[in-house]
Amino acid sequence: MATALQPAVVNFRNEPHCVELREVPLPVIGDEDVLLQVGAVGVCGSDLHQWTAEHSWPVNYPVILGHEFGGRIAALGSRVIGWKEGERVVSETAAIIDPNNPMSRQGLYNLDPTRKGFGYGVDGAMTRYVRVPARCLHRVPDSLPLKFAALTEPCCVAFNAVAQNVDILPGDRVAVLGPGPIGLLCAAMAKLRGADVAVVGIPRDEARLAIAREIGCTAIVSGLEEWAKSRDGLGVEGVVDAAGISATLKTAIDIVRPGGWVSKVGWGRAPINFSLDPLVQKNVKLQGSFSHNWPIWERVLVLLASGQIPIEKILGGVWGLEQWHDAFETMHHGSIAKAVIQVDSSL
Repeated sequence: MATALQPAVVNFRNEPHCVELREVPLPVIGDEDVLLQVGAVGVCGSDLHQWTAEHSWPVNYPVILGHEFGGRIAALGSRVIGWKEGERVVSETAAIIDPNNPMSRQGLYNLDPTRKGFGYGVDGAMTRYVRVPARCLHRVPDSLPLKFAALTEPCCVAFNAVAQNVDILPGDRVAVLGPGPIGLLCAAMAKLRGADVAVVGIPRDEARLAIAREIGCTAIVSGLEEWAKSRDGLGVEGVVDAAGISATLKTAIDIVRPGGWVSKVGWGRAPINFSLDPLVQKNVKLQGSFSHNWPIWERVLVLLASGQIPIEKILGGVWGLEQWHDAFETMHHGSIAKAVIQVDSSL
């Protein structure tokens, strides 16, 4: 009997552009898993970094890309309780965790050092069906289309970076370095908390900076220091480093005021080559921010369903699974902020 196959976007080697659409076997689920029929999957900057082989994390090749996704439950493992076939859900990214790790036992399984995620550690969702541990699931409100619900994950990254890990008071000024999807979502979260927000980019980022203006932020290409010090000369209360390079950390430390904070959410492969003495002298809190956990997902889904996160302004286009390369190219060139691959528009 022939094995059932499905198309999937596979990253097969650690070299630039070693991603292609392949036929792969349907996944086999375990007792505590569900088989999820994928409706939509977001294209993340990390997918692009694996596509260009510019990532800084280990990848289990070959692997199906895609860790921002939602769909309908197609089948249940024998020990899955509390879920029904046909329910619309989104999935967290922590596909493999050690439940006995001290971080997992605190509910911070996102910080379990053995954690492996979809799209690099195990097969992701740029395909028709994906195996998902039932513990990763969250119900999608009826009013929220899956093309938006699929972007719950990057919204959770932003929530963790700007709402969970740092304190923002109404009237604070926050600079966001990098107008990519995470930067724009961090800006939106900071606006929700009452901050005056500037999003900082370079000339090629104009399309994304236009989105920053649409969501009520100041867009800056030049003159950042003047904006940062315009109130009292000391700098901004907080900086979100979402640029994905190491060099912007120096900029963040330069413009933050004494007693302020820097939330570093963007990855950067290059070593830093500057003194951290100003961080010490200004008594600045440098906060790393990684991933998310169950309560963050539940809260963010409420924000999305109520329209408090302007996700429709950040989503720049929808492509089919066979057009994955067009989605990657369009997002990579910066003409949009966020691409979604709609695998099944009927869900």
